[in-house]
Amino acid sequence: MTELNAHPLRADMLLAMRRLARSVAVISCSDGDRRYSMSATAVDSLSTEPPSLLICINRNSSIFPPLDQGAAFCVNVLSAQHQHIAIDCSGRLKGEERFSTGDWQRSANGVPFLLDAQASLICAQDGRFDYGTHAIFIGRVEQVLISGEVDPLVYVDGVYTTATTPVRCATV
Repeated sequence: MTELNAHPLRADMLLAMRRLARSVAVISCSDGDRRYSMSATAVDSLSTEPPSLLICINRNSSIFPPLDQGAAFCVNVLSAQHQHIAIDCSGRLKGEERFSTGDWQRSANGVPFLLDAQASLICAQDGRFDYGTHAIFIGRVEQVLISGEVDPLVYVDGVYTTATTPVRCATV
């Protein structure tokens, strides 16, 4: 593919991805001294045997170096009430300031987690795959904390919103 064709394809992909509604999470970790966090939608379950998930991290992000060194991490699934935390962790605040809003705690092994997140999945790294500008980190889930009702913060078409009332499907 020529470079001329790559740019329109990139723009078209970005436009298409704006139509993919995703729950918002904050990924958090520590290098022992400093805490790191970032808002993310590139998070997904991988397997239940063993319980695992994956996160996609841009190599230019501030959280990349500790993850690159093997730091354990937490995926904090945000609720609608956490929009300010999502904004803080997506660039409004930097470094340790990102932990100035919300009730942040540390797990037994030092991983920062948001106490009232809908769910906090504390993970040990269990694999990695580099691709393009990003690295995909596999997290083996070691602890799950659940809080409150299901009320996800959703990101779609460049804005934060909430999900409508879930429609339960009948099982056959």
